[in-house]
Amino acid sequence: MLKSTVLWIIAIVLTLASITYQRMTGPTHPAYGSVKIGGEKIKYSLPRSATSTMDEEIKVKVPDTNITAQIKFRRYKSYDEWTTADMKREGEYLSYFIPKQPMAGKVMYEVTLTDQAGNSKPLTDEPVIMRFKDPVPDYILFPHIFFMLAWMFMATRTGLQALVKGRSLFKYTLITTIFVICGGLILGPLVQKFAFHAFWTGWPIGHDLTDNKTITAFLFWVIALWRVKKGKGRGWVIAAAVVTLLVYLIPHSTLGSEIDYTKLPQSGS
Repeated sequence: MLKSTVLWIIAIVLTLASITYQRMTGPTHPAYGSVKIGGEKIKYSLPRSATSTMDEEIKVKVPDTNITAQIKFRRYKSYDEWTTADMKREGEYLSYFIPKQPMAGKVMYEVTLTDQAGNSKPLTDEPVIMRFKDPVPDYILFPHIFFMLAWMFMATRTGLQALVKGRSLFKYTLITTIFVICGGLILGPLVQKFAFHAFWTGWPIGHDLTDNKTITAFLFWVIALWRVKKGKGRGWVIAAAVVTLLVYLIPHSTLGSEIDYTKLPQSGS
């Protein structure tokens, strides 16, 4: 009983660590940090994901009213000239709304602060790239998130069960396989269909690592389930659990859908 409890706790810790790492390193996670200007430390969090149905607000808290900000932006992968504009002050915040783009369209932007003495400081070393997507209904998105988290958790727990040669390995492997099917192969494509108008953008029709890594992990779990049913699958379960961990270490949405404006007619701004 004690050993089982310890394994469940380890699975929880590893799952939370993996999820946190993926969120912090993914291309849709906000770009955040801080800069010093005018004797003040300015913290920022700049969005890298937006909804195609509305303009996206870029907002930075700058209490010192002597500090102003400019933003420059243009469509990513385009021949557009940079658009430069002053950010509007509203109380302690400086803000600007970047015009909405069609789904899979990207905008690159950079915010620069200027103090009373005329010293300027960009918030980031490189422009931030923000991708727009169509809205995904909550009744699709939330179950997808649930099953993906459940998959990661059960994959870790099942791998630990195989590692210590515990009982009920087939049951654990079956549950894990069901979770990856529900979250990754059923709800995942539905989320992508709503967001980017395509059920699948991985191999062989695209390069989306999210799709490719999901199908790879699924195949490992199917083989593991088959081998465990035959009574010889402990090694395959451990391998499938490791593959699942590696899958979560690859940032979400890497090499995902995007519009290349340079290949479209009249791609000017």
